[in-house]
Amino acid sequence: MSFEDQAVVVTGGTRGIGAAITRAFLEKGARVHATYRSNEDAARAFADACAASGLGERLALRGFDVADYDAVERFWDELAGREPGGVQVLVNNSGIRRDAVLAMMSARDWSAVIDTNLTGGYHMSKFAVQCMMRQRYGRIVFVTSPSGRFGFEGQGNYAASKAGQVGLARSLSKEVAGRKITVNCVSPGFIETELIADLPEEALAAHRASVPLKRFGTPEEVAHAVLFLASREAAYVTGATLEVTGGL
Repeated sequence: MSFEDQAVVVTGGTRGIGAAITRAFLEKGARVHATYRSNEDAARAFADACAASGLGERLALRGFDVADYDAVERFWDELAGREPGGVQVLVNNSGIRRDAVLAMMSARDWSAVIDTNLTGGYHMSKFAVQCMMRQRYGRIVFVTSPSGRFGFEGQGNYAASKAGQVGLARSLSKEVAGRKITVNCVSPGFIETELIADLPEEALAAHRASVPLKRFGTPEEVAHAVLFLASREAAYVTGATLEVTGGL
């Protein structure tokens, strides 16, 4: 699965699963535009690590909020000048959590999660599709979660956003199939990232015990699944959700 001469956009692409996805595409020869919201230090540290590995020349960073429609539009307008051949792959990976039981959840926390995880995916995909339709080729991958299917206590906003991503991806896949654009989801289970690092140790132990493989996954294992769905070889896979959950 080579991505040489392809341009890839990875949102939330400088930390955790996103960083692993960005690095995996770089290692396969792609030019990657990795976005982040506000953590300049983490983004710079990631860029430095890529440079030290000899991958920095094909990496570009851009800081903005995917929930901000105008900022997203500016990003794609500028990208058109930098990538005259278009963008071949979009990975919608940006995501946040603001956990609370629904009765105590603030309207602000509800909106923040929906706006970033779901609406941000709509913003990015809208402009990606406009680009990909002109070239009659494209791959869009949403990084979603089993939470959208199972639901977890205290994560009503997160579960709703992730279920929404799957519905959006399935609908979009039908709209763009005639232009040889595929739209799929990768659904990671419990992965060793900072997104779960703040959970109590008892909760982590319970979650680990619930996984048939009896361990948490790695960001690199998620990245492998994303690479497959983004590849030319996956041309007949669309509207699908690939679970990377250890058997949940």
